[in-house]
Amino acid sequence: MAKRYWLMKSEPDAYGWKDLVAEGEGTWDGVRNHRAANNLRAMQVGDEAFFYHSNIGKEIVGIVTISQSGLTDPSDPEGKWAAVKVKPVRKLARTVTLAQMKADPKLAEMEMLKLSRLSVAEVTPQDWDYVLSLAGG
Repeated sequence: MAKRYWLMKSEPDAYGWKDLVAEGEGTWDGVRNHRAANNLRAMQVGDEAFFYHSNIGKEIVGIVTISQSGLTDPSDPEGKWAAVKVKPVRKLARTVTLAQMKADPKLAEMEMLKLSRLSVAEVTPQDWDYVLSLAGG
């Protein structure tokens, strides 16, 4: 199965890039949107995701890899929500801001821009490569 790409939003004052790097591996949980949870369920070990700081910064700051998939959210007492574990891959050379992405017609169809409240979004391989080029490779 081919590697898939994602974008995962977190508020940096709650859980930011530096927190993940300090931990070495983190659990991506607390997602309570059905589409975002389905995206979490679709993730496989080895998939990669952009780590996006929402609320403060509003920018892609790094890349993570999915280290464990198919988990039940440990913060959900009913056991119906999904979670994954992620590990940092690298910080981007240059952050890519929400304003940059919104202003770029090449990214007009990006799921995260079309569904702005979605906290876990799929990224096409073409959009992934293009965003990486904006970030300096």
